[in-house]
Amino acid sequence: MSSLHPRSKELPRSRKSASDSPPASPSPTAKTLRHERLSRLESGSSNPTAGDSYGDRASARARREAREARLATLTGRGEEGSGRDYKKLYENALTENQKLKGKLQEAQLELADVKARLEKMAQRQEKAPERSSMLEVEKRERRALERKMSEMEEEMKVLTELKSDNQRLKDENGALIRVISKLSK
Repeated sequence: MSSLHPRSKELPRSRKSASDSPPASPSPTAKTLRHERLSRLESGSSNPTAGDSYGDRASARARREAREARLATLTGRGEEGSGRDYKKLYENALTENQKLKGKLQEAQLELADVKARLEKMAQRQEKAPERSSMLEVEKRERRALERKMSEMEEEMKVLTELKSDNQRLKDENGALIRVISKLSK
């Protein structure tokens, strides 16, 4: 019985006599034993030690039953109190579970966000070689276009020189035609 209810270190341990304990309703066997003991005491038994030992056993049995009755009432109270404790513990566990579920959801959202970022970075890195090769191609094309532009600029310079030479030649030709026409008159 003592294993069901551990004793608290705060409460002092004391022995109680049968008279100190609260009155418990005796069982029918205890009533008959008391009645037999009283009848023997009244009749004045011839063997006092036998009656005393029997009476001691009966009183011990009565004390034990009273103690068991007290323990039963304490057990009932303890179960009610522990029921409340279980309810409180259950509510605490529920709130803790809710908090943990919230943290888990936050962590899952954060994980999804990190995965999305990681995937974007991976795509950028995959495109980076393509970009670098595209940049190389674009650089080559740009250099080729710059060369063509410089060649065209030189051709334009040559063309303007040729135009100016052509114009000068036309002018000289016109002057020669006038001179020839004057000489032929």
